[in-house]
This record gives sequence, C-alpha cells and structure tokens, in this order.
Amino acid sequence: MAFKQLLKTLADGQFHSGEELGSLLGVSRTAVWKQLQKLQEVTELPLESVKGRGYRLIGGIELLDLDAVRHSLSLAAASLLSVLNFLDEIDSTNRFALSEAQNGAGRGYVVAAEQQSAGRGRRGRTWVSPYARNIYCSAIWEFDGGAAALEGLSLAVGVAVARALASVGVKDVGLKWPNDVVWAGRKLAGILLEMTGDAAGRCQVIVGIGINVSMAGAASATSIDQPWVDVQTAVGGTASRNQLLASLLSELLPALAEFEQFGFSRFHEVWSGLDCLAAKDVAVHLGESIVMGTAAGVNQTGALMVDTPMGRQIFHGGEVSLRLRN
Repeated sequence: MAFKQLLKTLADGQFHSGEELGSLLGVSRTAVWKQLQKLQEVTELPLESVKGRGYRLIGGIELLDLDAVRHSLSLAAASLLSVLNFLDEIDSTNRFALSEAQNGAGRGYVVAAEQQSAGRGRRGRTWVSPYARNIYCSAIWEFDGGAAALEGLSLAVGVAVARALASVGVKDVGLKWPNDVVWAGRKLAGILLEMTGDAAGRCQVIVGIGINVSMAGAASATSIDQPWVDVQTAVGGTASRNQLLASLLSELLPALAEFEQFGFSRFHEVWSGLDCLAAKDVAVHLGESIVMGTAAGVNQTGALMVDTPMGRQIFHGGEVSLRLRN
C-alpha cells in the first residue's frame, strides 16, 4: 500500500519533499528514504533525490487508470466486456485469468497488471515485465469445438494487436507466425494462448498479450534474449499506456467474437498483408529437426506454408518455431 501511495504522488514527475511524503505515509523522513530505496529496487523506476527539493521520478509515469480505459473503449468492445480488473503486481496475468476462469469467470473477462513477477511467453520463455512500462493483459473467451476450433486464433489476435498499434501511430507493424508482432525486425509484442475446459467441446481460452511500451532504462531489459523494440521508439515520442490498452481491447474483443463465429478465414487476407516473412528463406524448427525453405504465407486455417525442395509443407502450431534463415 505504501508503494502505491508513493507512486501515485511521484507519478507527476515533480519534486516532493521528504516531509510531504512522510506525512502522506505517516512515517519519518528516514523511513521515507528506506521506502523509496525499496520502491526503486522493486520497480526499476528512475528515482532522483536533490537536497532542498526532495524526490522525484524522472519523467514521471502513467499508472493504469480503470476509468480512463473504460471511457475510451469502442461501443462494440464495451458491449463485449464483462469484467475489467486492474492489479498492481501479479506473477502472470495469464495464470491469474486461468484461475479466474476455473472459478467461474467467463467470456469477456479482462485482467491487466502494472508488473508481472513471472511473465511468460511462448514455449516457456520469460516475458520481462518491469513496473508501469508496458502492457500486460489477459482476456478470457469461450469457444465450442475445443482445440480444433482454435487453429489460427493467435494469428487473428495478432491482427487485432497490429490494428491497435496502428491506431496509436505505430506504422509498418509486421506479424511473424504464429504469435509475434514486430517492428523493424525487432519484437514489439507477443501473444500467449492457453486453454482450459473440454479439449473436444466447450472450452475457455486465455488470451495473453504483452506489448513493450517504454522499456528505456529498465535494467531487466538487458536479460531479453532476442532483438526487441518498444512503442515509444516506434512512434518517436511518448505513448499513453491507457490509450493503447483501450485501443487494444477495442480491437481484441470484437476480433474474438468474429473469430468465434467465422474462424480465421475472416482474418486471412489482413494477416497475409502483414506477414513479415512472406517469400523469405526460413528455417522451421521442430524439436531436433529443421526444415529449410521459403515462407509461402498461411492457408485459410492459419497453418504455415513453406516451399521446400521436396514440395510445399504445412505446419501447425505447438512446438514449432519459425526463424529467418541467415
């Protein structure tokens, strides 16, 4: 609670005296300094102390604002949203949403967090999730037909993410099969789908989305094991996380409803136009084996097509990894 109070006060980027902060928390100036040290350690936010002026967060921060996001949703998204839940820190929004789904939460439930302590990407990768810098959110949707009805869903979600990014000024977004959103060859956002329920019947899918918004100066960013970029770099200026989250949900929820009714075929043409590896030499990794060829886009169900010396091969999701061939 003390951290949250401090962050709300320091979010404006202005100097605040030790006396002011101590009065806010009901503690001494010495205790304030200890709290600020812990705050900086936990959040990685750039804290500055100037004698005679006090403390400030350099550049300020934009905390998630439930009302701001709700008021900026499209009418279509607002009608499909059942619950919008904001958390301060959580291990993983996908894990939290999965637990909520198993406890009765249903279609249109959305959770977002300021920070994840154990954010996850596809194939068990860690998703670096520093405090109040990015978008970490998960949505629950329900489908009939089990896993078979979900082919191409990650691609449809990618289209929604690309549209949301375009709406806030990110130009030339690309999509990489099956779940990466890239800009200038670097990863900008990722998608993680997890299913619960009947694998052959009615099921619930957790749609997790992480978008890098403002990673500059985050020490944990050095641990990312692939080229990455953030929205602020892509737009060449500041970006509002609340505006981006509202745009994301305004695209995502209607896209999930459309996919539920029509499947991937309604997204095929748009996804193909954003395919950043189309006609390029690629390597498809399947466990210990590698298939070399030329990427030929995806079919109407979202399966990857690769032209090889042995003819065209089709690859579905799972433990398949697609990489540009050097």
